[in-house]
Amino acid sequence: MAGLGAQARDVAQDFLLRFGRSARVSRAPGRVNLIGEHTDYNDGFVMPAALDFSTLVAAAPRQDRTIRVYSLFMDETRAFDLDAPAPSGRHDWSDYVFGVAAMLETSGLRLAGADLVVGSDVPLGAGLSSSAALEVAVAHALLAASGLPFEPVAAARVAQRAENDFVGMRCGIMDQYIAACGVAGNALLIDCRSLDARPVPIAPTLRLVIANSHVRHQHAGGDYNDRRAACEEGVRLLRPLLGPIAALRDVTPADLERHRRALPDLVFRRCRHIVTENARVLEAERALKAGDFEACGAAMNASQRSMRDDFAITCPEIDFLADFAQGLAGVHGSRMTGGGFGGCTVSLVEADAVESVGRALVDAYRLAFGLHAEVFVCAPSDGAGFVDLHE
Repeated sequence: MAGLGAQARDVAQDFLLRFGRSARVSRAPGRVNLIGEHTDYNDGFVMPAALDFSTLVAAAPRQDRTIRVYSLFMDETRAFDLDAPAPSGRHDWSDYVFGVAAMLETSGLRLAGADLVVGSDVPLGAGLSSSAALEVAVAHALLAASGLPFEPVAAARVAQRAENDFVGMRCGIMDQYIAACGVAGNALLIDCRSLDARPVPIAPTLRLVIANSHVRHQHAGGDYNDRRAACEEGVRLLRPLLGPIAALRDVTPADLERHRRALPDLVFRRCRHIVTENARVLEAERALKAGDFEACGAAMNASQRSMRDDFAITCPEIDFLADFAQGLAGVHGSRMTGGGFGGCTVSLVEADAVESVGRALVDAYRLAFGLHAEVFVCAPSDGAGFVDLHE
């Protein structure tokens, strides 16, 4: 992975050659979620960290109200007029760009036109939130090109609306929030109801080891949205029994168990994952702050079992990577991260064990499935901002 400054200079140079003028470069990171899967759209708790994978957007204003964007990865250019009706989705990468622009406008802001060049090293389809990184980087770039301030939480809300309403993916706000608000050296404990967040230091003796299964998922398909619908059905059925609950955030494990027979078994198991996962997130925060890495790892391992058995969002390749990592020396815990149905695992690993753990995962996965697991050792990074081209 090339250094951030070098990547940004490459994107800025492409912009100069393509559009004949200089540009500023905005950045937003990918993310890994240590624990708290599918809790965000249930008003629950999550604990992600921004990564040192980035989406970069070189941008400069235009004299008209056209947004023109070139993707280095796709080698394609798209354009639309901010004064024309919002374009219907094309079901490709440009939906994320135009969706953000449209939602910024509908939020009451008036954008200037802009030329953009987009580059990224966030792995696609791996559960590391390449889409949220693109959305937030584009929001930062468009606001800057228009001379408007970047307010991280507000930008995260706009980016989430773009994915919900324009792309058609009913995601929660976690991915956009951490892309906008990440803190270097820390995970963030995010309350997805209040949008309050507090940093959770990752000890310097620990590393986040991410293993990409290279089993791809298509988020906008039905499986993800089906899980959300099951959670909403659980709330609907529990509300007459528990009173005015707004989301599964308001349900305790004891509440759920007491009213188990009021729910279809499938809905019960989906809800059980959420209410127990919220408790695990808070336990992981406590454990990390106390230096009790074994307890944090135990919460991660329990999360993996719950995603597999109750929420049914893992797959054999992911289960293998997590289970195998859990048995390795130096690994405190391992679980799937991301929306599910493939993607990556994240392991909490002692720094001096990183190399041996990575080799063991690659070798075992190849032997079991004939596939290559790409392993990344990542450091928590800051959220969105400009890149200094001189670094």
